[in-house]
Amino acid sequence: MKIINEEFPSAVINEASNSTEAEKKGRSKKLDIIIIELDIPKRGGLDVVKELRSKAIKTPILIYSLNPENLTAIRVLKAGGDGYLSTDNSKATLIQAFRTVLSGRKYITPEIMEKLACSFNDYHIKEHECISDRELQVLKLIGSGKTVSEISKKLSLSVSTISTYRTRILEKMGLKNNAEIMSYVIESHLF
Repeated sequence: MKIINEEFPSAVINEASNSTEAEKKGRSKKLDIIIIELDIPKRGGLDVVKELRSKAIKTPILIYSLNPENLTAIRVLKAGGDGYLSTDNSKATLIQAFRTVLSGRKYITPEIMEKLACSFNDYHIKEHECISDRELQVLKLIGSGKTVSEISKKLSLSVSTISTYRTRILEKMGLKNNAEIMSYVIESHLF
């Protein structure tokens, strides 16, 4: 937030501690931009974006996260976000992303633009690109060594729902168990 205050001294910043609060503030206030952490507690940043867009909220939304752009940027755009930026980018890149999204345009890094361009000629799709956003979230958590119960608490979902997501992941990706999920997550650099 320090960067925002330095670049936009008159900015008024409202913070939310979880997805429910973020959705409420995003719907109720006249905002110039909404910046959401991808892994915000409760439902997650992508769910907040989808919910706000389903309520016809037109405010530009930028997702800012620790996750590498190559894993998430396209999902953010598909969900209705206006841009995605990982925290390992420079201050100048962050300012550029803010200004681009504030001007009504989409923001993605040059690396993601190249990936999109190459995807038109590359028919090889990685297995994790074929699963839902929530399944990807569960996949990464299982891959990090979390148990179904721990994931259930983190995502505020029932254990049976997480088990269903796990089953779908195994089926869609042709994996057999959590050990194979962990190997896949590590090899694909999904953490």
